[in-house]
Amino acid sequence: MEQFDVAIIGGGPAGSAAGHAAASNGASAIVIEKGVPRDDRNGQMGPDSTDAAGILDYWVDIMGIHPDEMPEGVILDTLDRAEFIGPTESLTMESTGINSSYDQFGFCMHRAKFDDFLRSRAESAGASYRIGTSVRSVDTESPTAHQVRLADGSELHAKTVILADGPQRQLTNRVLDTFLSFEVTDRLSTRKANHIAYQEHRRLPDAVAAEIDGAIKFWWGHMPGHTAYPWIFPNDDNIARIGLTMPIGLSLEDISSPSDYPLLSADDTQLPRGSEYIRRLLEQEYGDEYDVSNDFPVVTDRGKKDGTETYAISSTRPIESPTQAGIAVVGGAMGATSAFHEGGDHTAIRTGNIAGELAANGNIANYNNRWKNEIGDEVLRNAAMADIVRSYSPDDWDHAFATARSLISDTGGWEMFKLSNIRAGMNATKLLGAYKMAKFRFRNGQYVQLTESEYAFWTPPAELTLLSRWRGFIDDDPVSMMSLDGPWQPMRWVLINALSHLQLRKHLMK
Repeated sequence: MEQFDVAIIGGGPAGSAAGHAAASNGASAIVIEKGVPRDDRNGQMGPDSTDAAGILDYWVDIMGIHPDEMPEGVILDTLDRAEFIGPTESLTMESTGINSSYDQFGFCMHRAKFDDFLRSRAESAGASYRIGTSVRSVDTESPTAHQVRLADGSELHAKTVILADGPQRQLTNRVLDTFLSFEVTDRLSTRKANHIAYQEHRRLPDAVAAEIDGAIKFWWGHMPGHTAYPWIFPNDDNIARIGLTMPIGLSLEDISSPSDYPLLSADDTQLPRGSEYIRRLLEQEYGDEYDVSNDFPVVTDRGKKDGTETYAISSTRPIESPTQAGIAVVGGAMGATSAFHEGGDHTAIRTGNIAGELAANGNIANYNNRWKNEIGDEVLRNAAMADIVRSYSPDDWDHAFATARSLISDTGGWEMFKLSNIRAGMNATKLLGAYKMAKFRFRNGQYVQLTESEYAFWTPPAELTLLSRWRGFIDDDPVSMMSLDGPWQPMRWVLINALSHLQLRKHLMK
């Protein structure tokens, strides 16, 4: 059976960053990616590679990868601003207000080529990849012994497992359930923790392409749902990603005032599909001058399939990992994606890098503290913003943009929330107060929605012996039983888990 220091499940940004960091620090690392075919990867198998693919300036420093390192074709457009558009008010931001080593406001990228670059970078460092098969299960025998079973029937052993399977968490949730006394989906169910995103690659008329060049555009308050919005991200050759994100399972009956949302119609009997939302957005913005169906054609050789992409995107707060079991969860799987705007490539790479480095050094115990120290400010900002806009109506978005516009005139981006701006009037005071209060509620890592203390960990055999005899589960020689191989081996972890889920587990925790 193959042996590795680190097994990484998932080959997206977080997984490849973990593979690169682990291999760069001398570990044997394998990245396992089930793979999907994409039109813009010429049908070759690789990670899903779906998002709006925009990076802000200070995200470059969080990633630790400068655009100068990326090969030609990854960066599609350089950004100089972000435009936020409400039903009647708008806001243009030309600075994030955070110091950065990158001189531009940001950039848009070819996500599949970016992922392929990250893979090549990890392989150059010495990481191995296995593409085209999924992981069926991870069995933890001890904090430094994990058996990874693949769908093709093969198995491998790893000292540390890093879960990087993205926001759908198909494997992550099964693994975490092993260590919890409740269903992990109580916190991380797909319908509650994720949004559904849909986007199309469309060619723009020359005048429209020139107008949006350098700008990422967001329409807030135009469609219902917490942190739901359409966007346009410019790419190359007059092509843009036009998409949206919205809660899963939201229905028209859930909306108190549908007529307040510009992208809803009085004739709607249900909420529009993603493609219909995009058509309505383009008609709203450009329909007076253009024939949208003909002048904004879908570019069918871009994206995942026929110029379109549908994908889950994390919209929740992060979780801590069961590091005492030798397992780290990174990127979208851990909820590191912003709970507000749902951008997450930068935090995925950073958390993957931390986990891979620690795993290579043989001890991931400090992983939860490390990621909170290194991306905690970013998580806190976005968790606070997501919290204060939770009940926003279209009018609230207009009010917020008008207020923010007055605050941003002398500062940039996040600097609008400096306490000194409280002098800007009552509206500014309310906005600043709501943001500061939300940050206070989430202070000291309280944005974490699943803490390490809630996991029940592997129990050393000596302690297991005492508890087993006390409970009467094993009457003969529990230590010998726990060391058995063959058909008894799976029972070892089952028994350990059953025992550690007892209310007495606190007596066994180190």
